[in-house]
Amino acid sequence: MSRSKVGDELVLGGEPRVDLLPPEVKAGKKVKATRRRLGAILIAVVVLMITGVGAATWHAQQSQNELASAQQRTAELLAGQAKYAEVNQVQNEVNLTVAARQFGASTEVDWKSYLSKVRSALPEDVSIDTVSVDSASPLGAYIQPTAPLQAARVATLTLAVTSPNLPSVPQWLDAIKGLPGYADATPGSIKRSDSGAYTVDLVLHINGGAYSNRFATPEGK
Repeated sequence: MSRSKVGDELVLGGEPRVDLLPPEVKAGKKVKATRRRLGAILIAVVVLMITGVGAATWHAQQSQNELASAQQRTAELLAGQAKYAEVNQVQNEVNLTVAARQFGASTEVDWKSYLSKVRSALPEDVSIDTVSVDSASPLGAYIQPTAPLQAARVATLTLAVTSPNLPSVPQWLDAIKGLPGYADATPGSIKRSDSGAYTVDLVLHINGGAYSNRFATPEGK
């Protein structure tokens, strides 16, 4: 025989109970409980939504206040800057003038001082008769030599030099090597005049080391 279920067992001495409520009443209670739970959930959702909307509104108001403050600060700065517009314009003009002066003097050589140094490098009995200067310009690059052994230069000095005696050109060339910006030097023809003096054509090339750089630094302003 199969074993009977626990719910079908006979209980002796138990308290008799009878559920006389119809099934519709039990179903109604379950529906009410479900409604209460749904209502509580709905209220919680509404509270969360109100809280979220309130937080978003607060953040939006804070952002709006910060934007208004930044705009006000910007307006104040622009108003303060407008007070110094004339000063800024003058400063810009000064800067433009300084830059133009630096550019215009970028290839400047103090030829008076330089020729004095050339004269000092030559013997005392030698005179410089004529000088021809061909120098660079800030508006264009100076023409450079095409020969591989010739040095770069920014100017060329062509000198006509007179010596009472037969000149020692190698000694002259050694003496002028100490000049600032010396690149190279080439002796030309040597001619003897009717008076017995000798005339020498000397071509001297100089590089950027001879620039005066008067306005290249702030101290030159």
